[in-house]
Amino acid sequence: MASVRCRRDPCGVICLILTYFSVFYADYVVIQYVLIPAYRDSVWCVLHGSLFNLVLLLLLACHSKAVFSDPGMVPLPETAIDFSDLRSQSSRMNERGCEGWTVCSRCETYRPPRAHHCRVCQRCIRRMDHHCPWINNCVGELNQKYFIQFLFYTGVASLYSLVLVVWAWAWRIRNERGGEAEKEGEETPSKHLIVAHYIILLVESVLFGVFVMVIFYDQVGMRLRSKSPSWLCCGRFLEEVGSIFCWLLPLHSSPPSIGGITYTALPDYDV
Repeated sequence: MASVRCRRDPCGVICLILTYFSVFYADYVVIQYVLIPAYRDSVWCVLHGSLFNLVLLLLLACHSKAVFSDPGMVPLPETAIDFSDLRSQSSRMNERGCEGWTVCSRCETYRPPRAHHCRVCQRCIRRMDHHCPWINNCVGELNQKYFIQFLFYTGVASLYSLVLVVWAWAWRIRNERGGEAEKEGEETPSKHLIVAHYIILLVESVLFGVFVMVIFYDQVGMRLRSKSPSWLCCGRFLEEVGSIFCWLLPLHSSPPSIGGITYTALPDYDV
């Protein structure tokens, strides 16, 4: 039920619609008003169109994985927690080597280190980073890879579309100055429409590009600056995320560990 409530978050639904609308609009403008007029009857039209749509396909695949993947929800206990005996229970946890485990009073469940409660999902998430409305889901242990991939491909798509639009605009101005344009009376309506699409796509590319690249830098930088040995060691980092080629694809990888030590869903003691 928590997952259903998360999916019904109004802000998240609006951001999802805006995300897909922006992607399909960018693809429409690039194909219809950039590539076809500038590269008509040229192999560059097919090449750029294929590469741009490949980037968008990977973007949507990573986004879908981040949206529908379990971020790492801490399972609820089968029996209720006796909060009156919470202090003694905590001491028993430490005695059994479960330091760092805490109790969430909202979920009424034991949660491992670095797990936090999300007020939108109404569940505790392992290694929770934040709740992102753009994926209408939490960014946690099991879907953070897909979220970072989504940021990466969004930045690539924004930069790619920005370069294509600027080049097409320069090409159109050069042709108009060279007298290759059609008569002004026939060209004016379509010219205004094309310029409007160019401006909208430029603004979209700059805004989304800068936004996601800042978050991407923060996500990657936070992992590289982490005090955990598994992230300080480059070899261990590649071991967790897989090879570079596999990391670029929205493929499943083994979930990371905390401090190089894996943990179970619940500590080994009576609830």
